[in-house]
Amino acid sequence: MSCRRLFRVALVLGGACLVQVALAQSSAVQTPASGTHPSPQPAASTPGGKVLFSRTLNDDGETVTTGEGAALPTSRTASSLPPAATDAERNSVAYSSFDLDVHLRPAQHYLAVRALVTVRNSGSAPLAHLPLQLSSTLAWQQIRIADRDVAFTQSLLNSDTDHTGQLNEATIPLAQPLAPGASLQLDVTYAGRIEQTARRLLAIGTPDNVAQSSDWDRIASGFTGLRGFGNVVWYPVSSAPAILGDGARVFDEIGRHKLGISGAHLRLSLTIETTAAEAAAGQSPDIALVDGLPISLSVTQSSDPTIPSLAIGRLDSATLGFETLNLFVAARTAHKLPATTLWSTPASEPNVEDWSEAAAAVLPFLQGWLGKTPHAQLTILELPEAYDIPFEAGAMLATPVRAASADALNNVLAHALTHAWVMSRRAWLSEGVAHFMGTLWMEKERGREQALAMLADSRQALALAEPASPGESDGQPLLTAISPVYYRTKAAYVLWMLRSLVTDETLSAALRAYNPDADTTPQYFERLLENAGQRRNLQWFFDDWVYRDRGLPDFALDNVFTAPTALSGSYLVAVSLSNNGYAGAEVPVQVISDLASVTQRVVVAGRAKATVRILLQGQPTEVRVNDGTIPEPDASIHVKQLATVPTAPPQTR
Repeated sequence: MSCRRLFRVALVLGGACLVQVALAQSSAVQTPASGTHPSPQPAASTPGGKVLFSRTLNDDGETVTTGEGAALPTSRTASSLPPAATDAERNSVAYSSFDLDVHLRPAQHYLAVRALVTVRNSGSAPLAHLPLQLSSTLAWQQIRIADRDVAFTQSLLNSDTDHTGQLNEATIPLAQPLAPGASLQLDVTYAGRIEQTARRLLAIGTPDNVAQSSDWDRIASGFTGLRGFGNVVWYPVSSAPAILGDGARVFDEIGRHKLGISGAHLRLSLTIETTAAEAAAGQSPDIALVDGLPISLSVTQSSDPTIPSLAIGRLDSATLGFETLNLFVAARTAHKLPATTLWSTPASEPNVEDWSEAAAAVLPFLQGWLGKTPHAQLTILELPEAYDIPFEAGAMLATPVRAASADALNNVLAHALTHAWVMSRRAWLSEGVAHFMGTLWMEKERGREQALAMLADSRQALALAEPASPGESDGQPLLTAISPVYYRTKAAYVLWMLRSLVTDETLSAALRAYNPDADTTPQYFERLLENAGQRRNLQWFFDDWVYRDRGLPDFALDNVFTAPTALSGSYLVAVSLSNNGYAGAEVPVQVISDLASVTQRVVVAGRAKATVRILLQGQPTEVRVNDGTIPEPDASIHVKQLATVPTAPPQTR
């Protein structure tokens, strides 16, 4: 497996904080030589029914359909006709609201849902069919439109956006095609079992322990974790099938899904049935989180051991950010930490104090940058196994609560706690600022060089992802980026560059003033920065780095000329440089002598040249262009030794 693919796998299946662990563990993953994806079979316990249509991808990325297939759960309204939905139709279905009534029976791994979902045709052509998808272990039971049952077909699609490697798709033929821009509300019910499975990862040769620690989603006594699309599809979605190993299609599909539901309205009612045996074993739920938000549970105990107790919670209104719709329920003990509530298992109690000290250590630093009071408390929920890969959603981090060094825990908390302050529906601000603050914490603790080295760890992946020129591909503007290498790595670089453009004080003021409810236009954050400081016009920078994707700058140090001045021991140094990329940047130019070092910054537009003149005390010995804060395709620091550079008068352009 290539390093680039391994990097993407770790980012999606792993967590933002501890992704290095996932990279190390995944080094043994092998792709089958044929490049094909073995079709996983449904569990033997799946109820009856017959697949009349199956769908997969061949080696060329083309859609292949077949007839007789595996067993599917039956439905009262499913017809026997093959579905007729196309990928164009799947990609045109956008979801603007979810109203979910969710019932869980953890002892049986069982989920039952009635959902009111509003879909919109985001495409340019009328929709003749509505495709809706769930995990392959869930069955569509009823679909209603305008209070009337509608007929639909069910089929299995091979897709690694679910941990089973397959999706159960219901296709609804519409009597009246849905016009572009038009919306429709659906009333759907579905049910089934969700148990832990690493089927999709095992199919591509992932070692069992790595697969299990990556795909830990389940409904089970004491812990339910459903991360949503990309891990387990427990709510209705519409997506084109994608297979691991087929380039970045799975990861791009996950990003498109997050972007597509960002801004959608969410309401959820939750009912959890707990048996007497679960209660006796200490597995009654204490905490529930929906979309990363804690919801209170009201518990009704049953005196009859044959009747389950009920825990009921409700989320009345929320707006989804750039994240999948996720649901967690667990039996845990709450611990109050600085700006944080940590929910742990009894086995991890000895580690809680170390986590509390880490939160206390980074809190003043974050308050100095982001403001005294966060917008929310960070919630840390302990995962069941010690090596489960972390997952974050908004101000929630699901992770093992392991013993670790103070440095490691401080790094984790610096990133995670940032989400309690910056709660944006824009991924480049939500994830980018958290990654940025992690590098600033490293700068504070270990120095600027170590911080830039941390940032540079992902620069090569960014360079590989970026188009060499704007004409080669559309790239991913930060405003609509769907890949972590853009909305984490590139966004962090952008914030580092803004530090130099507007000063730390101005950037801090803009981050403190940020209001996600007011962020309704693309220019919102640019205006915050311009108004927070010296009202410097930043449109050129945001045009190249945020609103559009012009790739990366590519600087070259063309010529250096030095000449002594009338001032004793001083020299005038003229540095000519060019930018062979298409994105402009304000690049630092540093001239060094044995007596002094002087740095000036110069804006070099894309495909342009510039000359900067610097007065320096002492004979110049070295020139540096870029200091690592501006990402380039190859090196991010250009050095020229001046021992052999001829002395000549500065050239005038």
